[in-house]
Amino acid sequence: MEQNSLFDSVSAQILPLAKRLAPKTLDEVVGQDHILQKDKFLYRAIEADRLGSLIFYGPPGVGKTALAKVIANTTKSYFRQINAVSSGKKDMEEVVAFAKSEFTLTGKKTTLFIDEIHRFNKSQQDYLLPFVENGIITLIGATTENPYFEVNKALLSRARVVELNPLTKEDIRKIIDRALTNKEDGLGEMNIKMEERAKEFLSDASGGDARSALNALELAAMTTKPSGADKEIIISLEIISECLGKKPYLYDKDGDTHYDCISAFIKSMRGSDENAAVYYLARMLTAGEDVKFIARRMMILASEDIGLADPLAIIVATNVAQAVERVGMPEAQIILAEGALYLARTKKSNKVVVAIGNAMSEVAESGNLPIPNHLRDAHYSGSKELGRGIGYKYPHDYKDSKVDQQYLPDEIKDKKFS
Repeated sequence: MEQNSLFDSVSAQILPLAKRLAPKTLDEVVGQDHILQKDKFLYRAIEADRLGSLIFYGPPGVGKTALAKVIANTTKSYFRQINAVSSGKKDMEEVVAFAKSEFTLTGKKTTLFIDEIHRFNKSQQDYLLPFVENGIITLIGATTENPYFEVNKALLSRARVVELNPLTKEDIRKIIDRALTNKEDGLGEMNIKMEERAKEFLSDASGGDARSALNALELAAMTTKPSGADKEIIISLEIISECLGKKPYLYDKDGDTHYDCISAFIKSMRGSDENAAVYYLARMLTAGEDVKFIARRMMILASEDIGLADPLAIIVATNVAQAVERVGMPEAQIILAEGALYLARTKKSNKVVVAIGNAMSEVAESGNLPIPNHLRDAHYSGSKELGRGIGYKYPHDYKDSKVDQQYLPDEIKDKKFS
């Protein structure tokens, strides 16, 4: 097994654009400022070559393998990579044998990067434990699945989980511009003119996945015939949308249509129109709306517009949100549709909103009124001397766990909020 075998020197013409443009240094990494700014832990650890074991967790195309490549280019330890989809215990045994030998001969450690580590079963993951524990191997795993569900707890306890966020629209735009201008690894040698609206669409519709954006851009460049006297390759909105496999719907996630569509979606469920609800859901999904944003709004509706009319609604909405975050698209659309149909069909009530609204107004108007003595805490020293808790009737001592006693402050004892 050759050192840095993951990054074999293959001809730039053969490697996909996304591979060729992979960052080689920390300064070339786009996005992930929450962990890669110069004052952050991961930046400092990579720069100092003092990494402990890590688990990179995040959606596809956000830079997990790219960070591994940066580490491979900066670490003084031996670097190996395997992919859990195509590798097994034998591959790990070879790495371990190499690591033991080199540590004995040279004192150098080995960094092992395992892509899609969640694909390894428990026994495969357990095999690495003693070697990670004694420090011969520094493990870096990458996974799109929640590591707290998919990676053994024993292995997790010896590694630090680093979550990578989806790239922003601005991040993707930077990567597109780099691809179009980079002559060595990108498309800079080609005479490409990309329409501004095509860039805008690709930046937005790729959903924070740099690999998806670059694959679509490369496909567009390679399949579009040059035209005009200058033999320009003109990449239009229509061409890039076809290569990405998404239609350029008129939907601006930062503009009025974004708010109009989510408003119509909520109002349709509130009005018990399940057909309209799934229609507006489909429009948002087609436009690439953040599924977690949609799920959050559904949780709000479950309490705001359904509440105690169906207490299960908030449970359903919360479970939808959790499932959506764990499963991701495209399957998440089925989960969201199930939740939307349930919320649209069930009984409605806004009494919860009315109750908390009235209570908030009362507190704002009357301030902190004295709490009745019999309801106050009677456990601290001197509370009995102050009359705290005296006269309180414990409801479970009474039939049906109900007892007639005053709970509100004297000044508003007869107030009704719900």
